[in-house]
Amino acid sequence: MNLVAIVALILALGVASRVLADRLRIPSVLFLIFAGIAIGPEMLNLVTRETFGGGLSAMVGISVAIILFEGGYHLRLEKLRESPTALTRLTTVGALLTWLGTAGAVVAFLETSHEVGLLVGALLIATGPTVIGPILQVVTVRDHVASVLEGEGVINDVTAAILVVAVFEVLIAGDGGLISLVGDFAWRLLVGLAFGAVVAAAVWLALNQRKFTPQTGPLHARLIVLAGVVVAYAGAETIASETGIAAAAMAGFVLGNVDLPYHEDVIGFLDDLSVVVLSFIFVALAALIDFQDIMALGLAGLAIVVAITMVIRPAVIYLSTTSERFTHTERLFLSAVGPRGIIPASVATLFAVELQALGRPQEAQLLAGTVFLIIFATVVLQAGLARQIANVLEVSPMRTIIVGGGRVGLSLAERLEQDGENVLLVDANPDAVEKARKRGLRALEGDGTDAAVLEQAGVDDAKTVIATTPDDDVNLLICQLAQTTFDVETVASRVNQPENVDAFEALDVHAIDLSMATAWSLENVLERPSLSAWMNELGRTGDVQEIEVTASDLVGKTIAELNAEIPDGCIVGLLTHRDGATEVPTGDHRLRDGDRVTFLGETDAVEQAVKRFHPHD
Repeated sequence: MNLVAIVALILALGVASRVLADRLRIPSVLFLIFAGIAIGPEMLNLVTRETFGGGLSAMVGISVAIILFEGGYHLRLEKLRESPTALTRLTTVGALLTWLGTAGAVVAFLETSHEVGLLVGALLIATGPTVIGPILQVVTVRDHVASVLEGEGVINDVTAAILVVAVFEVLIAGDGGLISLVGDFAWRLLVGLAFGAVVAAAVWLALNQRKFTPQTGPLHARLIVLAGVVVAYAGAETIASETGIAAAAMAGFVLGNVDLPYHEDVIGFLDDLSVVVLSFIFVALAALIDFQDIMALGLAGLAIVVAITMVIRPAVIYLSTTSERFTHTERLFLSAVGPRGIIPASVATLFAVELQALGRPQEAQLLAGTVFLIIFATVVLQAGLARQIANVLEVSPMRTIIVGGGRVGLSLAERLEQDGENVLLVDANPDAVEKARKRGLRALEGDGTDAAVLEQAGVDDAKTVIATTPDDDVNLLICQLAQTTFDVETVASRVNQPENVDAFEALDVHAIDLSMATAWSLENVLERPSLSAWMNELGRTGDVQEIEVTASDLVGKTIAELNAEIPDGCIVGLLTHRDGATEVPTGDHRLRDGDRVTFLGETDAVEQAVKRFHPHD
C-alpha cells in the first residue's frame, strides 16, 4: 500500500474506534491500540517501522504537542484548586518515586544497567491526557478525583519527556553525574515553559488587538491558535531538543486561563483536532509494537508490570492523597487507573534507535519491550476496565447541585461532601464562590436561575438540585427549571417564608421551612440534647441511611431477623410502610415489598448494613 492509503486507513480505523468506544462506553484507547496491532507487523503487516521513514518522529511530535496543548487548555486554575496538595505531591514526590521505583524494578528483574533502568523509569512516569481523557469521558468521578488525574496527565507528560532526554544525554550518551542531570532537566524545562508563555502572550495579543468581523472571527481565532501550537513546539525544539512538549502544554494552560475571544469556538476546534491526531498517532504507534521484544522479557516483564501497577502506583497515590476528602475507594480507583500513553510509546521508539546507534542492541530491545509491555498491559487492563473498576469501587456518584453559597448552602455542601456525595455549589457572588473553594468545595460562579449556567454545572447528569438562597422567588424558579426543563430526579429547597411552602409542594419539591427547621433544632437542643449532639455528628461518627425493601433481599423477614444480620453499632430505627405510615418497629414486624427501612448508628456499621442488602447503592 502507498503512504496515502495507509494514512487514510489509519484515520478510518481511528474514527471507527472512537465511534465504537462511544457506543459501548469503553475508553477509545483500547480499540485504538488493538486497531494498531491489527495492521502492524504482528498481523496484517501493513504498517512497519519503515512505512513513514524519518517522518514519524516529526508527526508524533506535532501530534503530541496538539494533544498536550488541548489538555493544558482544559486545565483551568479552578480545577487545580480542587486538590492542590494531592496534585503537587503526585507531580513532584510522586513522580520522583515512580521514576526511581520503576528504575529499581527494571534493574532488579532484568539485570540491566542503572542508566537504562533510569531511562525506562523516566519514560514510565507519564500517564497523559491521551489515555486519561478517554477514561474520564466514560467514567464519572467526583471533581477532585478527575482534577488529579487530568493534572497528573498533563504535568507528568512534560516531566517524563524532558527527564528521559536529560537521562540519555547526561548518563548514557555523556559521562555526567547527578548535578549535571538536574541542571540539564531544569534548563530544558525552563526553556519550554518560558517559550510557551511567550507564544501564549503573542496569541492573546493577536486575538485581542485585532478587530475581526463576526463572520471571520471564529475562523481566524482557530487558525491563530493552531499556528501558536506549532510555533510553540517548533520554536522551543529549535532552542533545545524535547522542550517543545513543555512549550505546547504551557501555551495551552496560559490561554485556557485568560479571557480569550471566541473561547467556545477554540475549545470545539481543539477537541475535534485532538480526536483526529490522537486516533492517528495511537494507531500508528500501536502498529510498531514488537511482540518478540515483549516475549523476550519473560516472567521478569510480568514482575515489572506487577511492581509498577500493584506496588509503586498504589504507594504513590496513598502518599499523595492523604486528605480526608479522598475516600478509601477513590484512592483505590486512582491506584488502579494509571495507564501509560503516547509519550512513552513515541519516545521509547526514538531512544531504542539511539541505543542501537551506540552499539547497545540488547538494551534497545529491553527498552522497547519493557515500555510497550507496560503500555499494552495498562491500556488493556486499566483503561479498558476503568468503568468496571469504578462501578465495583462505587466511585461514580451522580452530581448534587446546590444553588446558593450562603451559610446554609455552604454548610450543606460540606456535610454532603463528607458523606461522599459529588457536590457542586453555584452562586453568582464571586466572594461566595471563592469562600467555598477555600474550604475545598467545587464551586461555579453563575446565576442559578439561568438554564445555561445549570447546564454548565452538569444538571443533565445530576440526581439532586437543592435551592438554598434567601429569596423564595429565586428558589422557586430554580426548582421549576430543575423539574420541568431538566427532569431532575430529586429537587429540594429552603423556604424562607412559611406561607410559601404550599407553592413549593405543589411542584412536588421537598420544601424545608427554615423557621420550622430552626425551631425543631432548638427544641432538640433544649429537650433532647444528646440526640441533638449526635445528629450534629452525622457523617462523622454517626450516620442515618434508608433503603427500600425489594423482593430479592428482605421481603418476608422480621425486624428481629434483620437485626441479627446487621453489624454491631447499627440498629433499625424506623420503618416506613408502602402507604407512607412511619413507625418505630418491634422485632415481630414483617417486612413487605416497597417498605423502607432506616438504619442508624456508627458510620461504618451503617455503611456495612446498607451494602449488605443494597450492594450497589
